[in-house]
Amino acid sequence: MKPKIYIDGKDGTTGLQIYDRLAARSDIDLLLIDEDKRKDPAERKKLMAAADIVFLCLPDAAAVEAVALAEGTNARIIDASTAHRTAPGWVYGFPELKKGQREAIAKAKYVANPGCHATGFIAIAAPLVQAGVLPADADLCCFSLTGYSGGGKKMIAQYEAPEKGEALYSPGLYGLGQNHKHLPEMQKICGLTKPPVFTPIVDDYYKGMATTVPLHMDQLTGVSTLHEVWQVLADHYAGEKLVRVAPEGAGDLGGKLYGNAKAGDNGLTLVAAGNDETFTITALFDNLGKGASGAAVQNMNLMLGLEETAGLL
Repeated sequence: MKPKIYIDGKDGTTGLQIYDRLAARSDIDLLLIDEDKRKDPAERKKLMAAADIVFLCLPDAAAVEAVALAEGTNARIIDASTAHRTAPGWVYGFPELKKGQREAIAKAKYVANPGCHATGFIAIAAPLVQAGVLPADADLCCFSLTGYSGGGKKMIAQYEAPEKGEALYSPGLYGLGQNHKHLPEMQKICGLTKPPVFTPIVDDYYKGMATTVPLHMDQLTGVSTLHEVWQVLADHYAGEKLVRVAPEGAGDLGGKLYGNAKAGDNGLTLVAAGNDETFTITALFDNLGKGASGAAVQNMNLMLGLEETAGLL
């Protein structure tokens, strides 16, 4: 019998992307709610009760309400909102995070899908902290460039309006008050004692992300060359199918990295560039792929005991 999947909030950007990744698959059954009942609690609970996996693609408050609505059912939940990413009892949905994370996701009832910016930062910082190379109390900063689809339907409409205004043709820095909603998970999941100084940037392209952490070698311990730092990351992600580390020197080819380099892809590539004193590590991925919907489907596959990359490669 095929596992049944219900997407609560299918009409949002993330929900639609999950639907697109699942609709063509023959190994699952998608449960669809009648359009006129998509906000009806009784109908939603009925579908949750019938589902093996429920995706929550909702605003934070609505996601909390949906979890309560699902109580008493056997549905396992993948929440794409920010609401539960640091909450007790929830497993963080980044399988490549550390040894045992994949197994924890596979067994979990509640999985919190990572934030897009957080995915890039954690992919870089967590392995370095775990290896003892990056001190947990390090003073870190991060800047992260994203396509405008990361802002959802409202932002997409603003950027795609016929007369959108001159400002939207250029990069826009935001979250300048250091209160971005991804910061708590960036700190907690990496095991840091304080959050990074974080600058997210949205630009005039649809999708794709470049999240960068700049470092001085004297911030690290036990390593003295960029090669050694690269090797820590390469060892951590050895054998992974969806996260890879680019060959050494890849960041110097042409001297540029582009935010949309992984658009349409469900994977993530880390690029180390610089020298033995100062360098950057950049995560290139799709904010709608490994940064959202692709990651959610990867988690679903694990929870159902399916091939982890099914529908993603």
